[in-house]
Amino acid sequence: MTRVNVDPKIQLKLLDLAAMDTELAQLAHRRRTLPEQIELDALERERLDRKDAAVGVQISLDDLDRDIRKLEGEVDAVRRREEKDRAALDSGSAPAKQLSELQHELASLERRRGILEDELLEVMEQREASQADYEHAGARLSQAEDQIIDATRRRDDALADVDKSTETRSAQRAELAAGLPDDVSAAYEKQRSQSGIGAALLRGRRCGACRIELDRGEISRIASTPADVVVRCSECNTILVRTNESGLPSGKPAGS
Repeated sequence: MTRVNVDPKIQLKLLDLAAMDTELAQLAHRRRTLPEQIELDALERERLDRKDAAVGVQISLDDLDRDIRKLEGEVDAVRRREEKDRAALDSGSAPAKQLSELQHELASLERRRGILEDELLEVMEQREASQADYEHAGARLSQAEDQIIDATRRRDDALADVDKSTETRSAQRAELAAGLPDDVSAAYEKQRSQSGIGAALLRGRRCGACRIELDRGEISRIASTPADVVVRCSECNTILVRTNESGLPSGKPAGS
């Protein structure tokens, strides 16, 4: 491991840098898991469900309209045939046998027309009910779309807040990192890329990164290491910053 020497007061700045990185990570996590976005996603799914329901009712209406047109056409055809037969009967010019056949056919046509008109009435009633369902589905879809507009506004506001905080903290971090020696900055960034935490406070003989309490031998080694030498956790390799909170038996902590 390459030995890095740096003023203890500079080492303390690594804790500020680590705190900023933690906050930036929290902001990134918050951005990915915004409650407003979760709500918006749920509303989008609800809108799709309601749209599918409205489309389903529209398809049913189209089918019923087609059935109505078909039945109306059949009723009209039967009525025209009735009118033709009745005109032939009324003329009295047809032979007696044909007149009897016309009377029989008229009776059959009347029965057929009655059946068709009953079917037509039933389908028209079904269409009326389906139309009410369609209007209800349309109202629910409009309600969902209004909710989405409101949720989108709130999501955008929340995103703007997160982005603003991220921009501010990123600028502060860049300024702080620029004041660190290159070798310290490189060591910190390398460790952060590997474990997510570049530096942590050694508090009460416990690493602030992995939370493991170091054994006596390791604590003695750290205590005997000059304050201007960067030390690392023997468990997770994170840079350890020493202060009066470190619980070292001897030696001067960083920043003293």
